[in-house]
Amino acid sequence: MSSAAPVPNIADTYKQDLFKGKVLFCTGGRSGICYAIVESMMSLGVSAAIVGRDAKGLDESAKNLQDATGSKCIAAPADVRKPEQIKDAVKRTVDAYGKIDFVICGAAGNFLSPISGLSENAFRTVVEIDLLGTYHTLKATLPYLRESHGAYLHISATLHYRGVPFQAHVAAAKAGVDALSNVIAVEEGPWGVRSNIIAPGPILGTVGADKLSMKGKKFGKDIPLSRAGHVDDIANAAVYLFSPAAAWVSGSTLVVDGAENHIRSLKFPYPETLLEPEKFKDLVKPRL
Repeated sequence: MSSAAPVPNIADTYKQDLFKGKVLFCTGGRSGICYAIVESMMSLGVSAAIVGRDAKGLDESAKNLQDATGSKCIAAPADVRKPEQIKDAVKRTVDAYGKIDFVICGAAGNFLSPISGLSENAFRTVVEIDLLGTYHTLKATLPYLRESHGAYLHISATLHYRGVPFQAHVAAAKAGVDALSNVIAVEEGPWGVRSNIIAPGPILGTVGADKLSMKGKKFGKDIPLSRAGHVDDIANAAVYLFSPAAAWVSGSTLVVDGAENHIRSLKFPYPETLLEPEKFKDLVKPRL
């Protein structure tokens, strides 16, 4: 009988001032996985700027992060689809801290839909948020990461490794994100800039997992490590990739999923709902 793998406490693994004097710029940092990463890095001394469209929500999250960690966090409202807004968010960050060392490209959108029912607008929206948003963030921050010899982290997925039904839009977008990360790693390596990817598995309590859970399906029991993922699992991996321990790690993808991706084909039968579009319409309610 196997036992579930524990979720380690970040304080038990890394020294508290690991990122003291460093600055983090994070898109999608208001909630979920990226919020957890920012909180973990702030607990280790980083100063942060979180980016998103909801200015009021960003202010609240920034305050909560500061209260929880004692480190500084500012809200930098911006829509990643609009390059001028991202440039303004970067300027606000540099004005506040003087530099940027680390960037997390984490803004994302997702919903369930077969290609047959996927509108051009819905497809475009996800690609614009995930892929173009990453491109705009890279372009706006790259001069500062060259100066600091910094690092990028892209929050991707494993959906595009195989043909996962109802996920054509996000699979296409995340495949593009992975390609951008790899190219940045090669092109910017001579300037001391690193770029890596984390591909999370099913993470409990996130908007993505809630949307993709097929109305109550429980994650965890079929995962080799015997539990679903926690946001702290991703945060711990992110801290490693930004830390000096990963100084020679670039152009890499770290899949953090308890080995779930390797057995996915054993778990999912052919989705019969593809053959019954009327029933599927009741399940799928995309909101972007």
